[in-house]
Amino acid sequence: MQHSFVDKPRGNKPVTIEVDGEPLGVVVPAPEGFRFLAVRFHAFGIDGLTFASIEEAQAAARRARVADAS
Repeated sequence: MQHSFVDKPRGNKPVTIEVDGEPLGVVVPAPEGFRFLAVRFHAFGIDGLTFASIEEAQAAARRARVADAS
């Protein structure tokens, strides 16, 4: 399921990051922004990185998946 926008999570609940319907990881709130935790091999390159927004994490996951596919 993809949405044109992503709401900020309430509390510390993880938000799933999907690319083309495939869950690649989750983001959890961190003091610096949102920390990405990979759940699929395609996203291991960005595992543990912190992003300023959920949208930035989504874009990075998309780039990681495209890079892994080529």
